[in-house]
Amino acid sequence: MTEPLPLSEHSADVIVVGAGPAGSTTAYHLAKAGLDVLLLEKTAFPREKVCGDGLTPRATKQLVSMGIDISEEAGWLRNKGLRIIGGGVRLQLDWPDLASYPDYGLVRKRDDFDEQLARQAQKAGARLYERCNVGAPITDDRTGRITGVHAKLGEEKTPVTFHAPLVVAADGNSTRLSLAMGLHRREDRPMGVAVRTYFESPRHDDDYLESWLELWDRRGPGEDRLLPGYGWIFGMGDGTSNVGLGVLNTSASFKELDWREVLKAWCASMPEDWGYTPENMTMPIRGAALPMAFNRQPHYTKGLLLVGDAGGLVNPFNGEGIAYAMESGQIAADVIVQAHARQTPAQRELALQRYPKVLKDTYGGYYTLGRAFVKLIGNPKVMKIATQRGLTHPLLMKFTLKMLANLTDPTGGDAMDRIINGLSKVAPKA
Repeated sequence: MTEPLPLSEHSADVIVVGAGPAGSTTAYHLAKAGLDVLLLEKTAFPREKVCGDGLTPRATKQLVSMGIDISEEAGWLRNKGLRIIGGGVRLQLDWPDLASYPDYGLVRKRDDFDEQLARQAQKAGARLYERCNVGAPITDDRTGRITGVHAKLGEEKTPVTFHAPLVVAADGNSTRLSLAMGLHRREDRPMGVAVRTYFESPRHDDDYLESWLELWDRRGPGEDRLLPGYGWIFGMGDGTSNVGLGVLNTSASFKELDWREVLKAWCASMPEDWGYTPENMTMPIRGAALPMAFNRQPHYTKGLLLVGDAGGLVNPFNGEGIAYAMESGQIAADVIVQAHARQTPAQRELALQRYPKVLKDTYGGYYTLGRAFVKLIGNPKVMKIATQRGLTHPLLMKFTLKMLANLTDPTGGDAMDRIINGLSKVAPKA
């Protein structure tokens, strides 16, 4: 039997539910600022998650901020940029040279990546409980505010209650905690699906992330179909490639197709010497949802803050989630630390109400542009014209890379940066 935890171990300044990139980053920054943090993770590390495993310079910057050793000796594979394939064109684009972000990205498997962040949060002082399955929130009968969570701990599933004046929901797209607090998904926001597997392949050692803008469904008789979404090939540097596809729900075919079968068919169309064949597959095909563009709001209510996938922070332009999970974690931690230093409940609440405003100021306009982009590429004719004509203009594609990856200098940047920043500022921050 697991011994009951003493009461002091049951309570903290902040509870963070979920030790993925969003939760661990939040816990790290809170602990570094001196707050007592409980980080509750339902599984045990290492644990697998569906992901492309490719990190852009935005995510790399966050790792540097957390003091993670991102050297090649520590097992990180660096990449120089993005290779785009479509419309019969193959274009290799380096990550932009910016003051605000490094000029390289990284690759690392998620089972290992997530554990590194969680252990870094522990080193900073966060109290991590693995195999801690959080259930219903504990709320104040009078105010409806969240004051803690019920959980089951360890293999014995011992019932435990944890208490804190603030709780951070970092429990991913399903976010049972948010749902229990009455926060439901917005149906007017795009949703994506990522499906991926791993193959032993001679292409494992690649300096560029590879994105295929045309995703063809070539199965069955009749004309090939251009599907909404993109394919990726990321070399892992360990003898394997992560091969997958990201698909948007903006198309009529979203629900009717078996995306695992589409991935198999896409892999079968690849050159034979790449090795993307069933016998070289090292893991089963798995899929996960990509909640985009603030699809769950408000991001703060009644003592609960949403970070990462729980708050729908995936970039609608490119399906990137890790950078925004980590950034929202850092923003949430900063707001909480400032609120914690206020003298009265009313002042603390005023400080906490800033969190959704900061998120909207930071991402709102950009995500609105992304939602418009998603609607456009959901039209196969638009996608076909974009790939056939756009890819032949390297300068236009350089601009597109900055736009899709959200990589600009906020001040003192070049003309492209100023255009992208300007568009994000004038777009509605919904």
